[in-house]
Amino acid sequence: MWQGVAVALVTFFDGDAEVDVSGTAQHAARLVEAGVRAVVVGGTTGESDALTLDERGALVAAVKDACPGVPVVAGAGGQWTRPAAEVASAVVKAGADAILVPPPRRPTDLAAFYAALPHDVPVIGYHFPGVAGGEIPLDGLAALPLAGVKDSSGDPERLLREVSTWDGAVYSGSAPLALMAGAVGAAGVILAVANVAPEDCVAAHGGDGAAQVRLLSTHRRAKALFPHGLKAAVAERYGTSTVTRLG
Repeated sequence: MWQGVAVALVTFFDGDAEVDVSGTAQHAARLVEAGVRAVVVGGTTGESDALTLDERGALVAAVKDACPGVPVVAGAGGQWTRPAAEVASAVVKAGADAILVPPPRRPTDLAAFYAALPHDVPVIGYHFPGVAGGEIPLDGLAALPLAGVKDSSGDPERLLREVSTWDGAVYSGSAPLALMAGAVGAAGVILAVANVAPEDCVAAHGGDGAAQVRLLSTHRRAKALFPHGLKAAVAERYGTSTVTRLG
């Protein structure tokens, strides 16, 4: 498990809405050069709901090749055990170093759900209820077969409880909590805004208050009409495609 800032990587599409595998991998490489310590491919920010299994695998393989020595984490969700396990197996086969998996939206036995996934690589739970599946209850976290958890709730009290009561790796998915996550001993952050402002993400997580303040405007723009606001912000800085398959 890595320490520091990871990017929740966007997926680029060409004018025909086909996945731009090489362009996406090149973007990951430049973010790593800017200080990002891990790359999450095919997660919520990567428009995972609009990707086929083959596209997910191709993206994982290309990013891994473009970012040697950097952990590549692949999104692997599903609304029940079998589809989640199928996605997880496919991305692990493609070379993912870890998988990021939200719970199903409907109530289920979370321990059994996570235990049924392939554990060849670390499994990271994803708490972002209402956006990426269901809830990971804090009271049951210790009983789950997880190496880490990404918490995108933006709830500072929950983040403090996770860090203070659980031995796994805790990653905040909230840009406004980047500085706090670093200060209270979280393993790191996994941020969509790192696609646009990787330097400020790294600085804020390292304790730079001014960088944390700067991130707020980037964060607000990036989350507007998601994923359009984020794609527009990335394009403004790097000249990349704004095409999406969602929305």
